[in-house]
Amino acid sequence: MSYFVTGGTGFIGKYILANLARREGEIFILVREGTEDKFKENCELLNLDPSRFTIIMGELAEPMLGVSDVDKEKIHGKVTEFIHCAAMYDITASAQLNHDINVGGTREALALAKFAGAKCFNHLSSIAVAGFYPGVFNEQMFEQGVGLEANPYLKTKYDSEALVREQEEMAYRIFRPAMVIGHSKTGEIDKIDGPYYLFKTLQKLRNILPSWIPAIGIKGGEFNMVPVDYVANAIDHIVSQEQTQGQCFHLVDTPGVKMIEALDVFSQAAHGSRLSAGISPGLLDFIPAPMRGALLSLPTVRHLIDQTLAGLKVPKEALKLLDLKTQFDDTNTRRALAGTDIAVPPLRDYAGVVWDYWERNLDPSRMGSRTLEQHIDGKVAVVTGASSGIGRALAIRLASAGAKVMLVARGMEELKAVEQEILAEGGEAYSYHCDLNDLELCDQVIDRIHQDHGAIDLLVNNAGRSIRRSLKLTYDRFHDFERTMQLNYFSPVRLTMRALPKMVEAGGAHVINISTIAVLGGSAPRFSAYVASKAALDAWSKSAGAEYREHNVAFTSVHMPLVRTPMIEASPMYKFAPTLSPDEAVAMIEEAILEQHVEVNTAIGSAMRAANILAPKLYELLMSTTYKMFPDTAAAQGLPEEEVKPTPEQVALAALMSGNYL
Repeated sequence: MSYFVTGGTGFIGKYILANLARREGEIFILVREGTEDKFKENCELLNLDPSRFTIIMGELAEPMLGVSDVDKEKIHGKVTEFIHCAAMYDITASAQLNHDINVGGTREALALAKFAGAKCFNHLSSIAVAGFYPGVFNEQMFEQGVGLEANPYLKTKYDSEALVREQEEMAYRIFRPAMVIGHSKTGEIDKIDGPYYLFKTLQKLRNILPSWIPAIGIKGGEFNMVPVDYVANAIDHIVSQEQTQGQCFHLVDTPGVKMIEALDVFSQAAHGSRLSAGISPGLLDFIPAPMRGALLSLPTVRHLIDQTLAGLKVPKEALKLLDLKTQFDDTNTRRALAGTDIAVPPLRDYAGVVWDYWERNLDPSRMGSRTLEQHIDGKVAVVTGASSGIGRALAIRLASAGAKVMLVARGMEELKAVEQEILAEGGEAYSYHCDLNDLELCDQVIDRIHQDHGAIDLLVNNAGRSIRRSLKLTYDRFHDFERTMQLNYFSPVRLTMRALPKMVEAGGAHVINISTIAVLGGSAPRFSAYVASKAALDAWSKSAGAEYREHNVAFTSVHMPLVRTPMIEASPMYKFAPTLSPDEAVAMIEEAILEQHVEVNTAIGSAMRAANILAPKLYELLMSTTYKMFPDTAAAQGLPEEEVKPTPEQVALAALMSGNYL
């Protein structure tokens, strides 16, 4: 037996080739010009000997697949099984492209197979031929497909299968896989499709909510998917059985899962929340169709939908496929695979590797810039408060990644020490002395940086002031609030406002504001001045982010927990509280740079936000307890410092709160 395979360099095709390589007989593979290296990479990945295959150069949309006369002679009379895997698997592609590849490609593949004298034409179709059929679609059904005009992919998969069914010169087998996802052992996949469109939403949900809080997902309809290794193994076995000719085979998960069930499994695999309830995609169906259509056609509504979907990396075309009602019978497939160990594994058994592979390799936020070095190399980065603590550690990290780092702070001697440390390691850094409490000096330092280095690519507003003092000790200290607002709110706003015009002119930038975990809970006794100033900056950042999104200027608030820096040394009780190191804090900022989230939070911060929303009175009681257990420092009371010896209760509560809100 000999084989001819189209799409052999593709995702499904390469695994089919790996299976065929273990069988006897010659294997011809159609390779498009420019994909020879991909073929070699696949062979290396799957530990295949390239000499096991005979390469036939061609092009899917060309007559007879663009195969030369010389190569036609190589295959004439030498092909038993023609396996046509090549197709356009993209719901976002144009109707013309779908037709050229799916319909035109199948027509030319049939012509080449007939010329080669193939005994059987094996066509990789799709369950998409059923369209929106409401009910059970079995393997004998075809013409019953419904709503195929909704998307060019559905229509062209139907039309290409029709070509195979209508020809009479060759026997055929038709394979209709469900949504094909990553390998059940490795998670490997080569593109974002099907359920992967919703992974970004699950990731965002995970980053907002602690895993113990249930969340609401999309209820949706049937969500049938299978791992690629099952598809390849099933096709390989069925093709080897002559008695299976003339049949159609559904490669599906029976009975399958609902969308909400699948999303719940993937959310757990991502260490996120359980999705305990779902919102129906038909939520607006109660509105009369003409009125609903008019509403959705409004420019403002369309823009809002487009921006939301873009932020979640979900194509508009996918929305139509969220509420499918079709279930699939796979009697033929189960009969053909009887006695083998080829079966669809439970989704829970391999969802973890699928998620992990996506997050490491295909997460859109990391595509094209997966490391800090790739993202920041050669760019102008400004770090305020760079003379010590988080700012110093961040400046050193950015410089090691190749950024041109502008060091901004009051202490010129300390700045120069950081600059020399960076230069000694081969980095690039420049010191700019500036008292950020003076708003005119804020303007001047940005102007100097623009003059020396051009537009700013990354601005990290890190400099800040923290005051821990109860309100009863602040009646005659209103300047505490003024000073804190000046440095924590007005200064970063002034710096950013001065930098924004050139950021827009340059085509985009990123502004990161170092905030506090206390903002998420909404209250923090003894930190009223500090938290109010950071909350103001958070609110401003979100407003600015909405206004400058269209200019490609991103705003991120990093809600830091307690970090071991000189700023907390004035409070002796923090000596026994759990804290982050400056390097651990930098890791949070690095995530902000790469992901460009609106917020970067810790698990404890998200939990505090959730607790305040779900049980505000209980949360207030918790805050009141911390207020009573951890008194004002001697310095705050104007008394001489004494050695602090924490009680066991204080140590326990400090551990529970991870050192925050104390």
